[in-house]
Amino acid sequence: MCGKFIVIEMDTILFKRKMYDRLLKWKNERNGSSALLIQGARRIGKSTLAEEFARKEYKSYILIDFAVAPAEVYDLFKDISDLDYIFLRLQIIYRVELIERKSVIIFDEVQKAPLARQAIKHLVKDGRYDYIETGSLITVHKSSADILLPSEETKVDMFPMDYEEFRWALGDTATVPLLRTAFEERQPLGDAVHRRMMRDFRLYMLVGGMPNAVAEYIKTNNLEAVDLVKRDIVSLYEEDFWKLDDSGRATALFDAIPAQLSKNASRYLVSEAVPGDRVDRTTGIIKMMNDCMATNVAYHSNDPNVGLALTMDNRRFKIYASDTGLFVTLAFKDKDFTDNLIYQKLLNDKLSTNWGYVYENVIAQMLRASGKQLFYHTIPTPDGKKYYEVDFLISEGHKVSPVEVKSSGYKTHTSLDAFCKKFAKRIRNKYVIYTKDLKREQGIDYIPVYMTMFL
Repeated sequence: MCGKFIVIEMDTILFKRKMYDRLLKWKNERNGSSALLIQGARRIGKSTLAEEFARKEYKSYILIDFAVAPAEVYDLFKDISDLDYIFLRLQIIYRVELIERKSVIIFDEVQKAPLARQAIKHLVKDGRYDYIETGSLITVHKSSADILLPSEETKVDMFPMDYEEFRWALGDTATVPLLRTAFEERQPLGDAVHRRMMRDFRLYMLVGGMPNAVAEYIKTNNLEAVDLVKRDIVSLYEEDFWKLDDSGRATALFDAIPAQLSKNASRYLVSEAVPGDRVDRTTGIIKMMNDCMATNVAYHSNDPNVGLALTMDNRRFKIYASDTGLFVTLAFKDKDFTDNLIYQKLLNDKLSTNWGYVYENVIAQMLRASGKQLFYHTIPTPDGKKYYEVDFLISEGHKVSPVEVKSSGYKTHTSLDAFCKKFAKRIRNKYVIYTKDLKREQGIDYIPVYMTMFL
């Protein structure tokens, strides 16, 4: 558990975010020797986090939002030979007094001001103030191509609200600690409690962890209204992907994520998402989509071992949405939501659709948010016509733990069995993540999907 959390206000809705502790650790340990760059996709709460941290932890702060900053602010970073003048001008423009070692300057939307980011090296060396940078990673990468990147940056990855943060937003601080205890003690919850936990978790899957969507749900208790918020965010992501790749391939690859996962294929089929395209022409785009954190990409590990990245095949991959709430909206993008019917059926697990790929997406999201890179492995069946597929691989100690995802029945796990037979000496733990209660049977840990965060 983290010791201290930030309280974020969004339209009078208060949220707690775990990232606050990471910022506090940076402030106390680095003591001005590096700037902090908060990396993440759009609309996950980076700017709000940075400003609230500045408000609570410093005597004063200046927030430079480069999306709306006047030209005179941009001009200041064209010549940084006189820092005294720059600091004087900033205090006058923003009407804030800066106090040495007690103030912070926030460069918000820093991707729009590459010269300001380049100046970080000299600003940090000067040592008078602290610096926090935020920005959308797609455009941060693209705008940084022609500048000297500062080495004096501490980078932290920020993700959409995880399940525990979502429960906090709903006023529930007890559930996740109790689930953690049950997980650590391998204690089943019982049918009634488990059913309630699954219903609560499906709500998280539908709403997602984008702060604006969560705020809308709390304000309206209306999933149709939440969906409209998420559609706006999806549109923003699509626009960002156009900035990344003006051929439109990145946007097409993003839009096709639900359709690709629903095929249950052993890899993302690029030629179906972008007709006539080849995978070797998209490997760079896929890497950028993964780096920008708007998507989570799982790469095939050709020879699973503790160093999974060493055997990564960048031509075989699967793409997941970074937020499962956005994934659901993307999956039903062609529908006109005039009521909550689809959402209510999904919430109650009554919709006649293959839920497997939705659970797979949320598990990818939870593993990635816990700091794990995503890998999977396939093994040809004896007849060579199909594949056994282990959905995710986790490095644990000096060994590998395979994870098989089950959205319904769990009596068979042939892919896990095939993997364990082939790589017996390399395996630490065996996991089946599914929709039933916690149990351990014949050396396999059966983990309810809502406990994935504890792996």
